[in-house]
Amino acid sequence: MSKYLPQKLKISVVFTTYNSPEWLNKVLWGYAFQDDTNYEIVIADDGSGDETRQIIDTFREQSGIDTQHIWHEDQGFEKCRILNKALVAARGDYIVMTDGDCIPRSDFLSVHRQYAEPGHFLSGGYFKLPMSTSKAISIDDIKAGRCFNKAWLIDNDVKPSLKFMKLTAGPIRQRIYNSLTPTNRTWNGHNASCFKSDAFKVNGFDERMKYGGLDAEFGWRLKNAGIKAKQIRYSAVCVHLDHARGYVNDADWKANRIIRNKTVNEKIIETPAGIKQLEKQT
Repeated sequence: MSKYLPQKLKISVVFTTYNSPEWLNKVLWGYAFQDDTNYEIVIADDGSGDETRQIIDTFREQSGIDTQHIWHEDQGFEKCRILNKALVAARGDYIVMTDGDCIPRSDFLSVHRQYAEPGHFLSGGYFKLPMSTSKAISIDDIKAGRCFNKAWLIDNDVKPSLKFMKLTAGPIRQRIYNSLTPTNRTWNGHNASCFKSDAFKVNGFDERMKYGGLDAEFGWRLKNAGIKAKQIRYSAVCVHLDHARGYVNDADWKANRIIRNKTVNEKIIETPAGIKQLEKQT
């Protein structure tokens, strides 16, 4: 039972997608099998075509889950803008943010609810899969939890490694590993959460930023606002489906680093290009 986020308070699951209907369908059904049921899904769609809309409509009809589809026209990589639109549309008290290529284990949302705490955001990780394994996963595999099982994954082309500790650790070892991991407690767009009021306190995501560090910059502003990070890397589990990243380029990374460094060095809390500016444009 959560001390700070009781069951009566709704969670909004927010994630982006762009023309990846096969992966989107698997991710959506991952949320259909959650053991925490007081949530909505808010899909931030950065301009996908009709096949994505059909996947969402079919899922909503078959699952009965409250699912919002927030869409804008494709004008290139505008992830931050569509995320801000999704944050405005979200009706939950608490935001769990992930990606449209990350399938959650059945306890994913209940773990986020359990660890939620005012004045904090949660920093999680993922277990990365190769393409062949990503393709092999069926809806039945998700429902039965097989795609989070070490033996099943090894049988389906995942090489044995210490990374399996993310999937196999029990409650006691989870707490130990969370405290010992050298991984920084950053805002990770694939697995992180905070109270909605805190996301609005920092004015959401910086719409000047393209791909490359935009999530970490959002996290830095949360930290500048006094919001501390808690590590849940070994507690909140999701598997990451493989995909190409054709939108990556050095120029965007360089521009994003300039913004992020300014945020860090000047301890900026509120972006000048976020939710408030978006609301003025609409």
